[in-house]
Amino acid sequence: MKKKRIMSIVLAAAMAVSIAGCGSSSESTSNGENTQAEGENSKAPEGATTVEVWTEDRHDLEYVEKMVDQYNQNNKDGIFINLTVITEDYKNMLALAYNGGTAPDVVGANSLPLNTFADTGILMPLNDYIDSDETFQKVNEPYEHAYEGENTRNGNIYFVYSGMRSGVRVEYNKNILSECGYTEIPSKLEDYIDMAKDITKKGEGKYYGIGFTSASSFERLLEMCAQVSGIYYYDYVNGKYDFSGYKDIVELGRRFISEDIAYPDQQGVDNMRALFAEGQFALWSNASQEASVFTNQIPITEFDWGVAEVPSLTGEIKGALQTTLSKAYGIVSTSEHKDEAWKVIQYFQSEEFLKGYLESGYCLPISSYMDGVIDKTKIGRMADFSLLDYESVYPKPPVINLTGDDYRVVLWNAVMGYVDTDEAIKDLNTRYNEALEADVASGSTKRLVISDYDPLHPNDGTITYLDK
Repeated sequence: MKKKRIMSIVLAAAMAVSIAGCGSSSESTSNGENTQAEGENSKAPEGATTVEVWTEDRHDLEYVEKMVDQYNQNNKDGIFINLTVITEDYKNMLALAYNGGTAPDVVGANSLPLNTFADTGILMPLNDYIDSDETFQKVNEPYEHAYEGENTRNGNIYFVYSGMRSGVRVEYNKNILSECGYTEIPSKLEDYIDMAKDITKKGEGKYYGIGFTSASSFERLLEMCAQVSGIYYYDYVNGKYDFSGYKDIVELGRRFISEDIAYPDQQGVDNMRALFAEGQFALWSNASQEASVFTNQIPITEFDWGVAEVPSLTGEIKGALQTTLSKAYGIVSTSEHKDEAWKVIQYFQSEEFLKGYLESGYCLPISSYMDGVIDKTKIGRMADFSLLDYESVYPKPPVINLTGDDYRVVLWNAVMGYVDTDEAIKDLNTRYNEALEADVASGSTKRLVISDYDPLHPNDGTITYLDK
């Protein structure tokens, strides 16, 4: 029988949950308390090598801890995985641990920027391990999914992604659309806005056409409408930031607010999800995580809901829709158990581990091999978010030391009518490029140029880094 206890853990002013294959809660608790489970398998057997693994992922903890427990009981490699979930300030925790000589062996690398964790030597390249492991290559297709600036730098692969989150989709209330005379989502942004306006009018206060969250509002619809219209904030050909293309998107988006189309409040994401689930508005937009949210977390039971592609300016697809890469692991360069650490990564990214993970709907498969292995009848509504032909990964623009609000905040302020669109764009072009020039001059970043850049296939071009 396993038991649980609640304890407060303070480590470099951040909170962590240590798990060794035991039944811990997947949610962090409040007021500095965390759940730490102790059980029969919480200690390494005599003679085993303990591999310390840190991650910031909590949404998949139920599955991961079950598989860790299974590995700890059954592996023949003499390895014991000790998994720690960092609930706050993950990147700084890792950097502090590395500098203090207490870093783990393996780290979840989903969100780790290369300039901080690879260029500085904290993470080590995995090429030699990958090249000697044909099974790993078959299952994960690491070289097909080596993304410059994301997990790869100058041919060195620092971590390999197992999955991805889809780009943004439109989730819609089929009942409301049908009641208002609509059967599909328009492919043109102006028509989409007109439909939302008509729904709000016909709703007569019972429901609205669309709802927006207060959290990164621009990113969840209008920025993605811009992407599929061939508009992006970094000019890869000329190696500079350019927000000029967003003007038409912002001006159209203003209609949602100025014409009282949108639900008259912008709350946190979960609150707005709940309002959508209650039928308070017809249109919502977010990525594939909504499959689980509207099935388990905030289940929709009162109406049928559909999933559609985001509209573009003209109704044509002229650019790639950005996906979010997920579930990757790296080895810390100071690890004294690098070979054992690689065996742990082999397990986390094995066909056995990934099949159950993907079929549980935690993310979409990134490799064509795993896409062909999983039973798609088990993934539920995640199937509605299957990747589109024009979804891709964009090469990461230069990391800069920006002063002031980022572009998503500024452009949404323009949508809300708080600032003039032209002034907002001018401000962004000035601040972003001044920061880029200063950082290139200081040597803290390099200018990224792709002379043969194709907006529909952004990751296919020839990448050059310039130091001036």
